[in-house]
Parts: sequence; structure tokens; C-alpha cells
Amino acid sequence: MTTYAICHLQPRETPPDMAEIADYIERIQATMDPFGGRFLVHGVEPEVIEGPWPGAIVMIGFPDTAAARDWWDSDAYQELLPLRVRNFDCRTVLVPGVPDGYDASTTARKLRPAPAPLTD
Repeated sequence: MTTYAICHLQPRETPPDMAEIADYIERIQATMDPFGGRFLVHGVEPEVIEGPWPGAIVMIGFPDTAAARDWWDSDAYQELLPLRVRNFDCRTVLVPGVPDGYDASTTARKLRPAPAPLTD
């Protein structure tokens, strides 16, 4: 099942070092390729329709959670990561997707309490 690495990049008061950011962006794909990672969203500011959301979003799809975790923990990405960390505050999560054919009504049925037994 596809897993998504989602990063909420948040601006800082001091401007980022654009040379470091360019280096990071130039090199990141090579760290993702061995794990089947691909960009789905890259550094765009979302249209916010509810709640505060300063900053931009990056979303990367991986074949599964193990591949996403292996990418994050890889020597290649860990070597590159400081370039981003020095320039942006970020919240990053790994989120497993839903399986093909997922139907939210099935989840709703599982959440409903069992009917109370009839009493005389």
C-alpha cells in the first residue's frame, strides 16, 4: 500500500540559503530512486480552506511504509538532510494510504456501537 512522506515547510524569520536549497533539491531525487520514491507535490503553497497553514508542502509517494522509512534512514538522505534543516522548519510525517477499493462507509459501520439488546 502506498505510503506518503508529507513535509510542511514553514518559513523562518531569516531567509534561507538558496544555494543550499538548490543543492538539496538537485540531489534529493537520487536518494529516493532506490526506494521507489517520487514527488507528488513539491514545494507549493496550498490554498488554505480551514485553519492556519503558513508555508509550503512537499509530498513524496513510496511503494510502502518500509520503503519510505528506509529512504528516510538511508545514509544518502541523512547526509543531505542538514541542507534542509538549516534553512526551514519542517513537520514531516509518513502516512499510509488506503487500499484499492476503500469505502469509507465500511469504516463508519465498524465505528457504530452495537444496537442495545431489546428488553421486555
